[in-house]
Amino acid sequence: MFNVLISIIEFVIVIGLLAFLHEFGHFIIARLFKIEIEEFGFGLPPRIVKLFTFQNTEVTLNWIPFGAFVRPKGENNPDIPGGLASASPWARISVLLGGPVMNLITGILLFSLLFQQLGIPDPHSVKVMVVSENSPAQQAGLLAGDIITGINGETISGSDQLISLVKANLEKSITITYQRDGNTVTTNAVPRSNPPAGQGALGIQMGYSSMKINFGQAAIYSVGAVGEITRQMVLLPYHLIQGQVTPEQARVVGPKGMYDMYEQARSTDEQQNTATHSEELPFNTIYLVALISVAMGLTNLLPIPALDGGRILFVLPELILRRRVPPEYENFVHFVGFAMLIMLMILITAQDFINPIVVP
Repeated sequence: MFNVLISIIEFVIVIGLLAFLHEFGHFIIARLFKIEIEEFGFGLPPRIVKLFTFQNTEVTLNWIPFGAFVRPKGENNPDIPGGLASASPWARISVLLGGPVMNLITGILLFSLLFQQLGIPDPHSVKVMVVSENSPAQQAGLLAGDIITGINGETISGSDQLISLVKANLEKSITITYQRDGNTVTTNAVPRSNPPAGQGALGIQMGYSSMKINFGQAAIYSVGAVGEITRQMVLLPYHLIQGQVTPEQARVVGPKGMYDMYEQARSTDEQQNTATHSEELPFNTIYLVALISVAMGLTNLLPIPALDGGRILFVLPELILRRRVPPEYENFVHFVGFAMLIMLMILITAQDFINPIVVP
């Protein structure tokens, strides 16, 4: 029970930090446009206590320990000078974008940390991932983790080259040079011309070794990773219709579902450190938090009332038509949208309890 309690506290802190960064993004951009922020709240109302006041902004602690919020001056009333609603369309859009962009930047930084620590796949290397039982590779002494560097004295620069050389020497003894634990080793094997179903001539499954990069290079790869996540999210409805993704794989999760994934990632990291007798960074947990941060940013950009994307949608006509959507109409739509989001979140959370999510 103590470990479960610690895990829950950790999860609340992590999600609270991501929510804080989201709201801090709104706060920074609002202040850049000289829009006053009346309250910056940790947790959600009702309020417990006002912690302090910073540049006319009340910093508060609230009862619901999940998330954070900012309350700009004149958020929904364009008649209040110096408020959000009375600001220019571009200023309002910038403020609304500040939160999601901060979450995306957080995801990029976390992915950068992972890429820098773990490296990136080196497509010019061939790493043995699996060795089949009773295969030529097993008889030659190859193990998972070995990096094949040469065949018959020819340097290997990719899996296609290795496959080509092996096929050219079926039923012939070949010399395999590989690296293991920093040492170069040579062995011999005879590739099979008729291997068992699901196996190759040597009986190995190949992958890539990792290549170390600096933080700047890692950031570039991280931007690409976030771009790919964005692409997959945009194409998700199409993939669902095509049957390329199952409804279970595309399932939306709430706080309970996110906690279940967090707990599984955390447990995996602990088991790996115990097995290796090391104190490495919790890579699985960091990866999950990065995904949640990116998902938080992208979800808030969806054109749904009450979300940042939905609010931006109401500003766009003002840019194009030079006419503003009546504030009372916009406020009503966002109120209804918020109520529907709360009901949807309750249903999603109930589903998380009825059918707990399991990470493959």
